Amino acid sequence: MAGKFELWVDKGGDWRFNLKASNGQVIASSQGYASKASALNGIESIKTNAPGAEVVEIEK
Repeated sequence: MAGKFELWVDKGGDWRFNLKASNGQVIASSQGYASKASALNGIESIKTNAPGAEVVEIEK
């Protein structure tokens, strides 16, 4: 089974989503979005831009 995106409205009225792995673990959480359409755009952005994303180590 592939991972899935879960979409909901938080207590403050913002739309949010989690990306869950096939084992049910949350592997990414979104910021709050003012509209459902904006949250769905965020999901589409991840689907489009993340598959080939490089890993860059930074120092903090």
